[in-house]
Amino acid sequence: MAKQSVAEQFVDILVRAGVRRVYGVVGDSLNPVVDAIRRTGDIEWIQVRHEETAAFAAGAEAQITGRLAACAGSCGPGNLHLINGLYDAQRSMAPVLALASHIPSGEIGLGYFQETHPDQLFRECSHYSELISNPQQMPRLLQTAVQHAIGRSGVSVVALPGDIAARPAPEKAVEHALVTARPTVRPGDGEIEKLVRLVDEADRVTLFCGSGTAGAHAEVMEFAGRVKAPVGHALRGKEWIQYDNPYDVGMSGLLGYGAAYEATHECDLLILLGTDFPYNAFLPDDVKIVQVDIRPEHLGRRSQLDLAVWGDVRETLRALNARVQTKTDRRFLDRMLKKHADALEGVVRAYTRKVEKHTPIHPEYVASVLDELADEDAVFTVDTGMCNVWAARYLSPNGRRRIIGSFSHGSMANALPQAIGAQFTDRGRQVVSMSGDGGFSMLMGDFLTLVQYDLPVKVVLFNNSSLGMVELEMLVSGLPSYGTQNKNPDFAAIARAAGAYGVRVEKPKQLTGALKDAFRHRGPALVDVVTDPNALSIPPKISAEMVTGFALSASKIVLDGGVGRMIQMARSNLRNLPRP
Repeated sequence: MAKQSVAEQFVDILVRAGVRRVYGVVGDSLNPVVDAIRRTGDIEWIQVRHEETAAFAAGAEAQITGRLAACAGSCGPGNLHLINGLYDAQRSMAPVLALASHIPSGEIGLGYFQETHPDQLFRECSHYSELISNPQQMPRLLQTAVQHAIGRSGVSVVALPGDIAARPAPEKAVEHALVTARPTVRPGDGEIEKLVRLVDEADRVTLFCGSGTAGAHAEVMEFAGRVKAPVGHALRGKEWIQYDNPYDVGMSGLLGYGAAYEATHECDLLILLGTDFPYNAFLPDDVKIVQVDIRPEHLGRRSQLDLAVWGDVRETLRALNARVQTKTDRRFLDRMLKKHADALEGVVRAYTRKVEKHTPIHPEYVASVLDELADEDAVFTVDTGMCNVWAARYLSPNGRRRIIGSFSHGSMANALPQAIGAQFTDRGRQVVSMSGDGGFSMLMGDFLTLVQYDLPVKVVLFNNSSLGMVELEMLVSGLPSYGTQNKNPDFAAIARAAGAYGVRVEKPKQLTGALKDAFRHRGPALVDVVTDPNALSIPPKISAEMVTGFALSASKIVLDGGVGRMIQMARSNLRNLPRP
C-alpha cells in the first residue's frame, strides 16, 4: 500500500471534519492538495475566477449549513486575495478553514518569487494562523486549526509549502477525534439569579436582539410575553427575530425604522440578546443594561453594563422563563407598538404613490416585488451599500428564509460570491443575489462560475450607475459627488453572451414578468434593473456623522424610506392590543 502524502492526509482530515468542497484557484504550490482532492470522492474542488470569491463563498456556505467550509489560494498573490472574504467570515462568526499554500520551504525568508508570510498576514482575521514547516506537524496542526474554526466560530488559516504537501505523511501519526459541533453554554446560577432580580424589579423592559438569537425565537417570544417587553433587532438579527413577533418594534441603526430607538431609550432595563451591535451612539447611557452573549469578549465593549451574562441566548432565556415573575402592565409595550405602527405609516406613504409608473424605476419597488415573488425558503445575499437599505426595509423573514450579507465587515462585491456558496449547499433552493452595479462589476468575472457549474443563482441587479451610498455620504457632508458614477454596459447582454439567461428592465410594468421568467429559468439568470439613483429620501436634519462609515452622532434620525410588508405586521399587532 502506497504511503500517504501530507496533502492526502490534509484532505482526509477535511473530509472527517465535514468539509464537502474547497473553493479556490489552482496554482503550482497547491497542486499536491488539488490532486488529492481529485482522487477523493468525498470532497469537491470548486474552481472560481478570483480567490476573494472563494473566501466569500466558503463563508456563506458555513453560515447556511453551520458546518466547517474551506477555501484555498496558491502562494503569494493567490492566497492574499482570500483576505477580504476571510475578514468577513471572521466577523460573521462563520467556521472557515483557509489553506494558504506557500513557496518551497527551503526558500522562505530569502526573497523568493511570490514570497509572502501568510502565517503572519492572516493573524488579524483569524483565530488561528500557523505554518506547516515540517511533515511531523501533521496531523496535529491541522486538527488544531479545525477545532479553532469550529469551536470559536471563525477562521483558521494553515500555510502549507507545496514541497511539504508532496512529502510522505509521518508514520503512526496520531489522529484524534475531531470536534465538529459547538456545545451549548448555560450561565451559572448566580448570574441567572441576578438577572431575575433585575427583570422583576424593572417596570419597563426592552429586548434588543442580534444574530445570537438564531434558534431561540420561541424562547424570546415567551420571555417578551412574560415581561411585556417590546422587541427590537439589529440588521443581523432581522432574519431570526422579526417574523411571527407580536412584540416587534423594528430595527435600530442607520438603516433602522419604527420604534426600536424609542423602545431602547424609554425603558428602565435594556437586555441585549446575542448582539454585538457596533453603533454605541444608538444605545442609551441612562438605563440599566444587561448583555447576554456566547462570546465573552463581546460583553461590555459597546456600552457600560449593569450585568454581563456569558451564555447561549436560548439556554439563558429557558432558565429565565422558569423563574421571572409574569408582568401584567402592558402600557409601555402597547405605547411602543403604537409608535412603531405610526412611524411605519409615515414612511410608507412616500413610496406608495405611482411607483408602478415611475421611470427610472424606484429600487424600493424592485425590492418590494422581489419580496413578494421569491420563494418562502429563499436565500438572499445582499451587497453592501444601498442594497442593504432595500433588504432591511423590504425583505420579509419567516423563519425559513435566510438573509446573508457583509453586515459586520461591510465589503463591496459580497453578494454574488456568497450566492455561489449558498447555492452549492442546495441546488434546489432558490438563491437570489441582490447586487448593486458597483459590487457586481467588481467581481463580475465570477458570474462565469455560475455558468460553468450551471448554478441556478438569480442575480437581481439594482443598476443606478453609481456608488449610491458613497454619493449619499458626500452629499450629506456637503461635498459634490465625485468619482461615484459608473458607465455601465448592458449587463443582461453580457449575461447572455456568457451563456446565461439575461433580461434588462427599464420600465416598472416589465419588472414582475421579468422576475417571474428569471425564477422559472432552470439555470443562472440576471435581471438588470435600471433604477433611480435619486430614490433615497433624506430627512432635513440628517448629519454627516450618521452616514459616514455607518456611524451616528448625537441624533436618533435615520434614513427615511418605505418598509414593505412590515407595515402589515405592525398594523396587525396594533389591532391585537387589548382594549380597556
